[in-house]
Amino acid sequence: MARILACGDIVEPDSDGDDDWTKYADTGYESSYDPWADMVIAEEVEEDDFEDEFEDYEEDRVSIREIPRCPAPAGIDHAIRMGTCDHCLGRIAGVRIAGDPLDMVGERVRTQALERDPDLKVDDNVDCCPFCEDLFLDLDLISNRIARSIEGIECSKIQLGIHFAKDQIAAEEALRSSIAATGSGPLKATLSDAIQSAVANKVPGISWVKERPEVMILFDTLTLGVNVDIRAMFLYGRYRKLERGIPQTRWPCRACRGREGGCDSCNGTGLQYPNSIQSLVCEPLVELAQAKSDAFHGMGREDIDVRCVGNGRPFVAELKSPNRRTLDLEKLMKQINKAAENKIEVVGLRYSNRAEVSRIKETKAEKSYTIRFTCEHGLDEDEVSTRIQSLSGQILEQQTPQRVSHRRADKVRKRKVISIDNIQVDDGEVEFDVRCESGTYVKELVHSDEGRTNPSIAGVLEADCEVIWLDVKDIHAD
Repeated sequence: MARILACGDIVEPDSDGDDDWTKYADTGYESSYDPWADMVIAEEVEEDDFEDEFEDYEEDRVSIREIPRCPAPAGIDHAIRMGTCDHCLGRIAGVRIAGDPLDMVGERVRTQALERDPDLKVDDNVDCCPFCEDLFLDLDLISNRIARSIEGIECSKIQLGIHFAKDQIAAEEALRSSIAATGSGPLKATLSDAIQSAVANKVPGISWVKERPEVMILFDTLTLGVNVDIRAMFLYGRYRKLERGIPQTRWPCRACRGREGGCDSCNGTGLQYPNSIQSLVCEPLVELAQAKSDAFHGMGREDIDVRCVGNGRPFVAELKSPNRRTLDLEKLMKQINKAAENKIEVVGLRYSNRAEVSRIKETKAEKSYTIRFTCEHGLDEDEVSTRIQSLSGQILEQQTPQRVSHRRADKVRKRKVISIDNIQVDDGEVEFDVRCESGTYVKELVHSDEGRTNPSIAGVLEADCEVIWLDVKDIHAD
């Protein structure tokens, strides 16, 4: 007798009177379909290696898999018996309400646990919090040390760094993992937040930053030591050099090599020259900023016997470890210019940063010069002017000059003469203005340096030339 299935199909019985169940079984054994084909084989979970560290929290030896987990009540009770401090208890087991300090959260969690079990207490063999080793209990001490370390330092932006022993961080992470609290805040970040909050309450007006701090503080958790690094302050400006014979940076005495106390040759100063652009500009800045030292970064440099006029040469003064950062720059410029009257003049002083030091060093600015030289040429004025003018637009090939060969690589450099104008011929002296590519040796353009610069004015005039003076007229940096 035929049977009607739920799907509506009619199945006839076989000749033996037994149904062939494989023909209509919903498991699909007769088909090629494999009901296990889409099953994902689970990877074996590696067992943790922390049993030895946490097997003594109860009277009997337990494995890590038997340790009660947080934030379940049993896990919280276990954490309390381990000696967990309120900060760490709030961190690993509490439900934090926005704005609540972690120690308050932990205290609330502990109170709730004691209400469940009044007999709950810390194990007798516990010496300190197993998570932080009682660092959170020293917050007041730590914040006081940091506050004292920045007394007298004018700063508003501070960056905090914390040094932990690697094994302490690893042990804390393993412990949090063992009680299923890996989602809680890590020790380093949480301690950092707590320290910052405590210091901010003691030192008003500061903010904690991660980039471009004015002061960097490094706290060592092992010694509770505090190291303060005051970041340098940078000031940009331009200087005009009005007097020859002044080097750009401090020049150590050749005799004593700048040793402390100097020698008779330098009158005890340790300097070859009593003044420099660096000393005239930076010493008043160091004094007012209460800095430890200074560095001077110029956009190139002129020779000691060369003046720099016009708009002046761009520079950045770096003041290292300054205790003061708020300076009256207009007043400072007047003070510098008055003290260095007829020697140098500073204009456009403003606050800067380290990135501008790189810009100053890397900028390849064209420069304009005025130069005067002597020449026994035997030519009329028009011919002299014409021959000198012929160098305008020319590409010079300049082998490293002899005067700088001791500090420059010996190679041939190609530099372009942009323009030559204002040529004046006065008997045996010639004066002209020249604009040329950055890095051009202008003196050698005149006298050729025994043929090491080609072409040259000495070459086109077919005469010996000697430079009388040279002025930097302008630096085309903007």
